[in-house]
Amino acid sequence: MKQDIALKISGCEVLLLADKALYWPQHQMLCIADAHFGKAAAYRAMGQPVPHGTTAANLQRLDVLLARYAVRELVFLGDFLHAPKSHAAATLEALHAWRGRHADLVCKLVRGNHDLRAGDPPATLALDVVNEPYVTGRLALRHTPDFRVTADAIRLNAHHVIAGHIHPVFQLQGMGRQRLRLPCFYVTDDMTVLPSFGEFTGGHAVNLTPSSRVFVTDGTGVWPV
Repeated sequence: MKQDIALKISGCEVLLLADKALYWPQHQMLCIADAHFGKAAAYRAMGQPVPHGTTAANLQRLDVLLARYAVRELVFLGDFLHAPKSHAAATLEALHAWRGRHADLVCKLVRGNHDLRAGDPPATLALDVVNEPYVTGRLALRHTPDFRVTADAIRLNAHHVIAGHIHPVFQLQGMGRQRLRLPCFYVTDDMTVLPSFGEFTGGHAVNLTPSSRVFVTDGTGVWPV
């Protein structure tokens, strides 16, 4: 069994999952950020030699999460599709097959910057697509972490922001010159930033500060730094 971590934010107890997702048991809600489905297909369309099967692998991981947890609503925190060329036939076929396996699941997409370029997913995928923020309970679900740039800032000050976008990773220092970069959850009093769910997405290094907490994951567990 994978080792997840329970965290209380803004009075809500959530689970930080080893598979780079967040689960809110009270609402039976699963949140993932930055899936970037079809990124490899978009790169291949530009002639880049990148691996096949990344979309299928990411969907298989998502299937495992949906089997492990009671989920009524799945929220994609932006960057569902990577680019216009991510609408490739093979990518959309895999996404439609996945949606068919979970036809009763409520799915919502909070638009991110890549969604604006790629365009909304096909209506046949039955995703409720909204602009950020999606406010539910005490949480404000977004793509970009900095809510201060929006007109909703005053209202959102009362909500803890759950976001993605920056693909946070943390570098662990080993013996001598040993280094290990791992995906992480970056948490402050006002905000939790999820690691990128997609496997082919890279990462942005974050630093631990007196006002933040970092929880790293290697895919088998989540640990505080």
